[in-house]
Amino acid sequence: MRELWKGLKRDKLTMIGLMVLLLLLIAALAGKVFTEWIVVLDPAVVRLPDKFKPPMTAAAVDGLAAASRPPLGRYLLGTDELGRDVLARMLQGSFVSLSIGFIAVGISVVLGIALGGISGFYGDLKIGLVSIDSLIMRFTDVMLCFPTFFLILTVVALLPPSIYNIMIVIGLTSWMGTARFVRAEFFALKEQDFVVAAKALGLPERRIIFRHMVPNAIAPVLVSATIGVASAILTESALSFLGFGVQPPYATWGNILADGKGFIFDAPWLFFIPGFSILVVVLAFNLVGEGLREALNPRLRGLR
Repeated sequence: MRELWKGLKRDKLTMIGLMVLLLLLIAALAGKVFTEWIVVLDPAVVRLPDKFKPPMTAAAVDGLAAASRPPLGRYLLGTDELGRDVLARMLQGSFVSLSIGFIAVGISVVLGIALGGISGFYGDLKIGLVSIDSLIMRFTDVMLCFPTFFLILTVVALLPPSIYNIMIVIGLTSWMGTARFVRAEFFALKEQDFVVAAKALGLPERRIIFRHMVPNAIAPVLVSATIGVASAILTESALSFLGFGVQPPYATWGNILADGKGFIFDAPWLFFIPGFSILVVVLAFNLVGEGLREALNPRLRGLR
């Protein structure tokens, strides 16, 4: 971990990405606390006298109850067509989008490690005339042949709209790259001396797999998972933009963007604030993923 941190600190772009992700995490936690538990910013309150207010505009005094006004008396990010506070909706959306990204990637990583590990460790065993490795890899190839986004779109259209369905569907359709990474690492590790010695000592297979092989095969998975969170956030945003994602009353960056697409010229902040946020967060995840790839691979250290 010390060497990993040293490698990350040498890359300024990676550190910028980490700072952005730390701010995102703080915003997501603040959004959960202050929009649902201790309601300071209510993303669902409709204030028709204050609709289409640009950022930093003071809230109207007449016609609004004191309880429905923003805490500082100003709309820091403006309001939408119903007078809802964009800042409150963005904070709530940050938690929803981030949780979808992490849980979906968690599902895909667990599936990828399980299938890739079985394929790499037990690949020579046969079920009838077909080896386990061939069976799993052909199934992986079939999954890779489907256009992933359209497969997700079809499944989500058939299922009831739910945040949990979005997480599960994205996770179940994005494990293939992780499985291939883990399979390749397991094939290489099987021939290493420490694995051969562990087998010669008669250690249980599960101990060899989880104690000795998985920790050594996890580096490319971490890189893939980091970039996968960005892909999951983009996928959720695209689904919400098309109306198949998370449904109201939950706000996500995707449906905030969808609500603002009809007011690009009249209220551009409704479109550009969530769009720019998605751009920055996805770029940050990609920068951190690239930094992890270089820090975890000794042959790439110091090339940039």
